[in-house]
Amino acid sequence: MGDVKSYRMLIDGEWVAASDGKTFDSVNPSTGKVWSRVPEATAEDVDRAVRAAERAFTSGPWAGMAPTERGRCLRKLGDLLAERSEALGRTESIDTGKMLKETRWQAKYIAEFFHFYAGCADKISGETLPIDKPDLFVFTRREALGVIAAIVPWNSQLFLAAVKLGPALAAGNTVVLKASEHASAAMLEFGELIGAAGFPPGVVNIVTGHGDPCGKALTSHPLVARISFTGGPDAARHILNNSARNFAEVSLELGGKSPFIVFEDADIESAVNGAVAGIFGAAGQSCVAGSRLYLHEDIAEEFLSKMTALARGIVIGDPLDGETQMGPLCTTGQLEHIEREVAHAVGEGATVLTGGRRPKGLPGTYYEPTILDIPRQDLRIVDTELFGPVLAVQRFRTEEEALRLANDTGHGLAAGIFTRNGARQMRMSRAIRAGIVWVNTYRVISPIAEFGGVRGSGYGRESGFQAMYDYTRPKTVWVNTSDAPMANPFVMR
Repeated sequence: MGDVKSYRMLIDGEWVAASDGKTFDSVNPSTGKVWSRVPEATAEDVDRAVRAAERAFTSGPWAGMAPTERGRCLRKLGDLLAERSEALGRTESIDTGKMLKETRWQAKYIAEFFHFYAGCADKISGETLPIDKPDLFVFTRREALGVIAAIVPWNSQLFLAAVKLGPALAAGNTVVLKASEHASAAMLEFGELIGAAGFPPGVVNIVTGHGDPCGKALTSHPLVARISFTGGPDAARHILNNSARNFAEVSLELGGKSPFIVFEDADIESAVNGAVAGIFGAAGQSCVAGSRLYLHEDIAEEFLSKMTALARGIVIGDPLDGETQMGPLCTTGQLEHIEREVAHAVGEGATVLTGGRRPKGLPGTYYEPTILDIPRQDLRIVDTELFGPVLAVQRFRTEEEALRLANDTGHGLAAGIFTRNGARQMRMSRAIRAGIVWVNTYRVISPIAEFGGVRGSGYGRESGFQAMYDYTRPKTVWVNTSDAPMANPFVMR
């Protein structure tokens, strides 16, 4: 165990162990072996981090820093992230099993989110109001909320940290960020860039630990003003209960079971590539994974022939190997959950077109790219998020049927539509109940574009200019411009 790497948490500008010295292990999913050890934060550690953030917000250098100066810190952070993208990507791949070619590219591109918010920091403004009372000048100003609790999952942690930290810091807030207990290493290494970018101590704190006590102490802390959470619905319910103690504002970006709809006039090659990217990219471990494929019956056989051939040819293996195309699942729990659900679906009548098992000869938590032919919409797997490389396929005849099937879900995060018909593109994108709709493309992101879900996929939006305003509140200021004294309040005229 001498090669196991030990990490510490970032609290008030210092790298610290848990107050009671406890740690937990992180397993490399491609080997099944422990590779790092991470502090297990106590409630006292969380309290220290939140109070450090509160001090930084109210009385530290950050409190008096001009918006343009905050922007400079964010720009520098983006620059440093781009410079460190190779090393951060490698750590994330070891810790999560994601492909190195993807993680290092993502880390470099995510720098653009910090650059975007760097430019937005001095663009937050209020307004003057045409008030209906003479001699009164009324204006609003947008003010930062205070301490933000940001909670990110393991699967896209640097990206999700950027879309929370970027707008929160641009608006002048301070942050306590909780990394996922399943893979904390990349987030802690990212924390090394915070001080180097010029952020004063306490502005960004990073804690590691489990939902209880770490997450519970953070989301119920009386000094937390807003909670931004990305993760699963069960944890979200606990967070909502916890927020009843501090009345913190809450935004939730939860899971998805996104429909991917291909019409008879679609470019088949493009749609097949989009469907493969949507469900087998990142081994399906994405909230926006296109895990429900709806094919027009006229092109279904051709489409599935091409897609199954591509799926069978996907190279599975070590995520650090440049030849590998799909790595392992992050946790054993995911793998076992997927195996149970696929077996249950087969028992309900689903047919395995390809995959459906662990590949032979690999020691980690690997699962083959899997395509299931689903006979009915009411099978449990159709609306159960698996967070893995498993696709449920059905056929449709009409646009109305496709829309009904797509909207028959408790989720509502993303959707994909492939058709050359421009009028249909507009009809479908308007009628599908989802926060993101991609037309003739899939899994595209930009710092300029908002994203978020509806229904069981959560509420609130991240990314985009408007996200900064979600980390502020308006204050209304009334100014009496008259030199005359105020009237006697007990004399009514």
